[in-house]
Amino acid sequence: MTPDTSTSQLQLGTPARLPTRIVPSTKRLFGMGRLVGLCVFVCLVLLTATGCSKRKIDGTQSLTLLNASYDPTRELYADYNAWFQQHWAKLHPGQSLALKQSHGGSGKQTRAVLDGLDADVVTLALAGDVDKLAEKGLINDPKWQARLGSNSVPFQSTIVLLVRAGNPTGIHDWGDLVKGNVQVITPNPKTSGGARWNYLAAWGWALAQPGGDAIKAREFVAKLYARVPVLDSGARAALATFTERKQGDVLIAWENEALLARKKLGPSVVELVVPSRSILAEPPVAVVDRVVDRRGTRSLAEEYLRGLYTPEAQELAAKQFYRPTNPDVLGRHRALFPALTLFTIDEVFGGWKKAQREHFDEGAVFDQITARH
Repeated sequence: MTPDTSTSQLQLGTPARLPTRIVPSTKRLFGMGRLVGLCVFVCLVLLTATGCSKRKIDGTQSLTLLNASYDPTRELYADYNAWFQQHWAKLHPGQSLALKQSHGGSGKQTRAVLDGLDADVVTLALAGDVDKLAEKGLINDPKWQARLGSNSVPFQSTIVLLVRAGNPTGIHDWGDLVKGNVQVITPNPKTSGGARWNYLAAWGWALAQPGGDAIKAREFVAKLYARVPVLDSGARAALATFTERKQGDVLIAWENEALLARKKLGPSVVELVVPSRSILAEPPVAVVDRVVDRRGTRSLAEEYLRGLYTPEAQELAAKQFYRPTNPDVLGRHRALFPALTLFTIDEVFGGWKKAQREHFDEGAVFDQITARH
């Protein structure tokens, strides 16, 4: 995969131009200063060979950080990166800092990091994707969620429905998605973390209906996916299919994505439908240990993620319609977020590892119910 990347950069001072080749003097190396010269030569060779992310240029240190994130966080991290550069400059005056972003479906981003994308941090859609990085040794601690507050979830969301202006197909809750000729837009759970939240939200609603059980939930979700004309790779692509290509009658979406679309497009184009019951979506963040230890960026990466919990960053999250985990900030923006009954993945599905194995692994329930279509 070719990552969708962007860069924001803050330059403090004008670093001097580095020479293209560094060739130490032979006399320096093998004359009277032989030992010192050898040490200098070795250091220069190592610095040049590693392409180190930290370079001293006339006393100014140049730093870079790559954040591999899922689709709908583009606006959030554009705001946060601008704030963080100012924050870092106050802590470390005289440094040059470049922050880079990679965006895509959460599953595809996880695969890219496993295949060698040098992300210093990951900010993904679900804990199950970060667990895969830990299982492969890119993250040192299997209990990585204990490193930061709120289980390494700085902000939350949920899953809602977006319909066309006037709600012409009369959609008011999950059950309406399988009535009449309704067509549903949702991305592919194989590549999109948001799609997995969508699937589980629908399943959890069906379980909670009178007489609901696993068999009836499976039947409901199978009927729902039979109405999906296209499975996009990520949440932002699915939003484009619904709003730009005008496919489908309803989009199953992250709450923040749906609220942002309503703000940008206006009520004359789309309307928000809040279901009676949905899942608490918890997108986590983590330092990629193998990368930061090799690149020498651990302190920067850790500060970058800690900054997400500051009141300033929590305000930025609320601005982009994510639910802050800071209760004071959430309280100030409570009116932004519709009230609904929320359940967690642990309560209904026994956690992400179990849900992944039973529903999304090769040959699991999702494959079984979509094989017929």
